[in-house]
Amino acid sequence: MASRIIVPRLGVFGFITLAGIAMPALAQEPKMKSFPTAAETDPVTLGMMQGFPPPPDKIIRFADGSSSRFPNTRWAFSHIRELVPTANVSRGQGPIVALPRAERDLSKIAFTTLDGKPLTFNDALALTYTDGILVLHKGKVVFEKYFGAGDPHRPHIAFSVTKSVVGTLAALLAADGKLDPAALVTKYVPELKDSAYGDATVRQVMDMTIGVRFSENYSDPNAEVFAYARAGGLAPIPPNYQGPRSFYDFLVTLKKEGEHGQEFKYQTSNAEVLAWIVKRASGQSMAALLSDTIWSKLGTEHDAYFTVDSIGTASGGGGLNTTLRDLARFGEMMRLHGKFNGQQIIPEAAVADIEKGGDKDQFAKAGYVLLKGWSYRNMWWITHNDHDAYIARGIYGQSIYIDPKAEMVIVRYASHPIAGNAANDPISLPMYAAVANELMK
Repeated sequence: MASRIIVPRLGVFGFITLAGIAMPALAQEPKMKSFPTAAETDPVTLGMMQGFPPPPDKIIRFADGSSSRFPNTRWAFSHIRELVPTANVSRGQGPIVALPRAERDLSKIAFTTLDGKPLTFNDALALTYTDGILVLHKGKVVFEKYFGAGDPHRPHIAFSVTKSVVGTLAALLAADGKLDPAALVTKYVPELKDSAYGDATVRQVMDMTIGVRFSENYSDPNAEVFAYARAGGLAPIPPNYQGPRSFYDFLVTLKKEGEHGQEFKYQTSNAEVLAWIVKRASGQSMAALLSDTIWSKLGTEHDAYFTVDSIGTASGGGGLNTTLRDLARFGEMMRLHGKFNGQQIIPEAAVADIEKGGDKDQFAKAGYVLLKGWSYRNMWWITHNDHDAYIARGIYGQSIYIDPKAEMVIVRYASHPIAGNAANDPISLPMYAAVANELMK
């Protein structure tokens, strides 16, 4: 394999980083840049943050922005708790539920990328800068491997996979009658009455069909995304800063732009609003709610955690951190329609509402050239392919890929140099399909 790979620096639907947390950027023309390979950026080999103290040129910090710069991200994404404040998601007191194993060598599975290049599964892991990947088939671990700073017992940031977890909690509350998707947002969060969300429904927030002025244009220093990041503790606070210092204070400032319910627009502010709604409907913090309803019932091996703002509010847009095996347990629960560890953890109706997908026509208006025919429902990406697969997707390559027909779940954590999934989808999507086809033989 070549010592350098060429990837688009910012894809058609790309992302760029902002002080350690990355959010979606506006559509921009692709630019090509050469990056060192996964092997060349292995944080262990490079000695990142090793030693007592580490050498000055190997130290990674949040405050100076070094934690957001590649290849430092290859260490940082597996050590978020050492960089920023967090809230714990307890696994509870129950016994660990072991994942049965039936290992297979998947490394030589061959497939063709969306742009016509032949690859193997093993090639794909390197090209997508995988930190860890685990494949479940019929509930058994058939493949599990870690790279770089990845480790079975070390949580990794899930980025926007977090949104799908929040969407699942919302669907759970709706199925339990504690949340009305048809209600106005202000039924639960009256503080948003003068914001863009004042006349929006909960369903429109859940499916991201909101008309809100929330620019993620990083060439504009006045874009709302910068205010969001500073308010939520996702970016260092500059000297003399006078802006919002919490997610709540920021969200109430957002203004309407366009109409609700007309088209899908992926905007992180919607996930933070949904997180606020879910907390109000349940009367619990995000960490407590996730622990009580799901995490403590999965037989997880480890606590999870959320990054939090200055008043301890969990980031519903991208702050969840888990181990890979525990993420696999969550994915398997979804594949089994909410049932796992001998119990119905979330109502079957909640999973069914996700699986059916959203409005394809509204999704198509977003122009995702690699995701034709897809839709979005309850903050999950629905492929509508012949396997009825659906995905939780996070920047830099985080993924929960659920394939009901193949009885397969793939979870992956990664630290790709490019945040946007447009940089790795041409490899990842056909790779997942190829693994499913192999397992079905």
